Amino acid sequence: MQTTPTPHLHWQPQGTVYGTLLNFRREWNLWSPRMTQDPHKAAPQAPILYVKSANTFSPAGQDLLLQDGVSEVDIGATLGLVIGADGQVAGAVLLCDWSVPHTSYYRPPVKYRCRDGFLALPQQFTQGQVADWAALQIEVRRNGERVQTVDLRELMRDLPTLLADVGEFMTLQAGDVLMVGTDCLADGSRPRAKAGDRVEISAPGFDPVNVTVGGAA
Repeated sequence: MQTTPTPHLHWQPQGTVYGTLLNFRREWNLWSPRMTQDPHKAAPQAPILYVKSANTFSPAGQDLLLQDGVSEVDIGATLGLVIGADGQVAGAVLLCDWSVPHTSYYRPPVKYRCRDGFLALPQQFTQGQVADWAALQIEVRRNGERVQTVDLRELMRDLPTLLADVGEFMTLQAGDVLMVGTDCLADGSRPRAKAGDRVEISAPGFDPVNVTVGGAA
């Protein structure tokens, strides 16, 4: 597994970025008692996906600017699987899938997830195979203090299963990125950041994501 630098340019997605909801055991278990209630009336049978629109892409080195009355954000550390020209996974990246804190992780409103700059990107793309990352642990630090460890061994659908299940109802194209999901803390919330905080997301073999959160002037 090696990291490939992009000459002169920081890495950015070349296709569509998809996120996955409820793909960690802790959050699934917390939500299970409510899955049979209205309006869904049953647990989801297929992966729940959403699109992270292009306006959210924030290249490495850019700060996150909080606007429109937002005072804090959920930190969403995740792994993004990058699809190659042959339709197979060509590599992966660490990402921060920011969101405005909200109570619904079934169908979160677009306004909470697709704000400008709400997908923090690394500087480089890491080549490799899905098997390389089965037991990957992603560390989240806020102002130097570790606030979360995201363990991919705790996925509801491991990486091969997620790819296969998504492939049952859609075809990922070259350049697309499939995020495997974000984990919650024991109380169901996610670590949060506010203006002035410095967030670092790291994992062995990957270029880290470093972001300073700033408030509107």
